[in-house]
Amino acid sequence: MVRLFTALALPPDIADALVRRQTGLPGAAWRPVEALHITLSFYGEMTLRQADDLDGELVRAAGRGPLTLSLSGVGAFGDGHRAHAVWAGVAPNDALHQLAARCEAAGHRAGLNPPRRAYHPHVTLAYLKGDARPDRVGAWVQGHNLLQSPPFRLDHFGLYSSVTGPHGGTYRLEQEYPL
Repeated sequence: MVRLFTALALPPDIADALVRRQTGLPGAAWRPVEALHITLSFYGEMTLRQADDLDGELVRAAGRGPLTLSLSGVGAFGDGHRAHAVWAGVAPNDALHQLAARCEAAGHRAGLNPPRRAYHPHVTLAYLKGDARPDRVGAWVQGHNLLQSPPFRLDHFGLYSSVTGPHGGTYRLEQEYPL
């Protein structure tokens, strides 16, 4: 069994700029630079045969042209008193949403049943431990809410495997697809 998702890797300069913001929040388990990405679709666990079928369907989802994106703002996932992650947002982009929808559809065509969630493109910066105080999370978000990256161009997306560990997932690029 393998656990897979599709994502866009960040250019090194954009990822490095995010890493510089990963400070000043007690209880944050900051994600390493190599784990910073924009998820397109999460598929979950599957057999190697299903992974091969998914690969074939993702080839069909590829090749529509490069994307130009930018990061905009930060936030936290979870309710007001118990946030579980902080993230950097992605500025609205119709082509990104279309790519995410094509990746999700590829999963369905491959016979998978990806979890249905409203698509909220973001880069997870940290998972929050139980001792992260809500007031400190709010202060960190307020202190970084003007985040705005320069536009960056991406010309491929990847299929990644994920192994969950005590500090979040460890990811490995399994396949790349041209945009």
